[in-house]
Amino acid sequence: MPVTATKAGPLRGLTVVELAGLAPAPFACTILADLGADVVRVDRVGAGEDVLAMPKDPLLRGRRTVGVDLKSSEGAEVVLRLAERCDVFVEGFRPGVAERLGVGPADVHARNPGAVYGRITGWGQDGPLAHTAGHDINYIGLSGALHPIGRRGEGPVPPVNFLADFGGGGLFLAMGVLAALYERTSSGRGQVVDASMVDGSALLTTHLFGLRASGLWQGERGENMLDGGAPFYDTYRTADGGWVAVGAIEPQFFAALLEVLDLDPSEVPSHLDSREWPRLREILTEAVGRHTRAELAARAEGTDACLTPVLSPWEAAEHPHNAARGTFVELDGVPQPAPGPKFDRTPPATPSGPHARGADTSEVLAELGYAAGDIAALREAGTIS
Repeated sequence: MPVTATKAGPLRGLTVVELAGLAPAPFACTILADLGADVVRVDRVGAGEDVLAMPKDPLLRGRRTVGVDLKSSEGAEVVLRLAERCDVFVEGFRPGVAERLGVGPADVHARNPGAVYGRITGWGQDGPLAHTAGHDINYIGLSGALHPIGRRGEGPVPPVNFLADFGGGGLFLAMGVLAALYERTSSGRGQVVDASMVDGSALLTTHLFGLRASGLWQGERGENMLDGGAPFYDTYRTADGGWVAVGAIEPQFFAALLEVLDLDPSEVPSHLDSREWPRLREILTEAVGRHTRAELAARAEGTDACLTPVLSPWEAAEHPHNAARGTFVELDGVPQPAPGPKFDRTPPATPSGPHARGADTSEVLAELGYAAGDIAALREAGTIS
C-alpha cells in the first residue's frame, strides 16, 4: 500500500491494517496514524446499524476505510491481501474470534512473517476470565486501579473510561507495537503483541506500590496525599460555582499558594502534618470560596502556587496556553486533541477527518492489484462496500 501523500511525522512509511472495533484498538491506531502511519481500517459490511457509531468520531480520523464482509472467505482473503503489505495488523476481538474468521496471527504471518500483530482485549488472550465480557470499569476493578479513586468513606468513582480503554489499553498497545517494530529491525521477524487492559491499567498503579512500601500510602481511599486526602492536593469550589485544582505539595509551592489566597502563613498550620489536615482544609475551602474561578486563575498565573482552573474538555480547547501549544485542533467542525507528542524534525501533519465507512474500498483494493471488474464483482456479491 503506497503511503498517502499528505502523511507526515516520524512514522511516515509505516503501514497499518486495523480491524474495526471500539475504543482501545481505534485509539492505538489513531496514535499511529497521527504520527504518520498509513492506516487502513477494515469496517464490517452487513453488520447493521451501529448504535455507537459517530460519523465525526475523532478516534477514526487520519485513515482510509474499506468495507469488508469478514464472515465470508472472500472477505477474509481481501484482509489477508492487505496484511501481505502491512507492517502492523491490529484487532480488538475476544480471544479466538480472529482465528475463526481466518485472520488470526498464524494466518497473517503465513502471508507476512514480518508483520507485528497487535491485539487488545480486556482480560488478555488467556487466563480464567479471557473469554468473558467486561468494560473499562470491570478491568480497572480487577487491576486495582479503581479502588483508590474516590472520597473518604464513599465508594470508588469511575474515572470515565480513561484508565483501561485508553491509558491502559490503546496507549499500552501502541507502545507494545512500537517496541515490536524496534525488535524487528534486528530480527527481521514480526510477533504477536498481547495487550490486556487489566495488565495495562495495573501498570499505571506502579507508583502506588512504591508509596505503600515506603509507608507513604497507608490510609483508606481518600486519606492519602494524592487521592484527595491531603488538603493541599485537592479541588475546591469557587464563589461562582466553578472549581480549582490545588497541588501545592512542596513547601515553597505551598507558600506561594498562601500568597495567592491572601493567607498569613503564621495563621496556617503545617501542611505536612496530617493531624492538621481537617483544619487546613477548612481554611483553604473558605479562602478559595471568596473568589471566582477566573479571579483565582488570574492570581495564580505565572506563579508557583500550583493552582489551576478545572476546565471542561471543551473549555480546555480554548485556553491560551493550550492554544499557544497547539494542543487542540478542529476537524470537520469538531474540536479535539491534536497529535502528540511534538517532534522537532518530523512533526506530524494535521490529521484528516474521519472517512465514511467503506469510502476508500475501491482505491485500496486497486492498490492491492484487484482489477476493476473484480472489485465490481465483490461489491455485487456483498463482500465489500
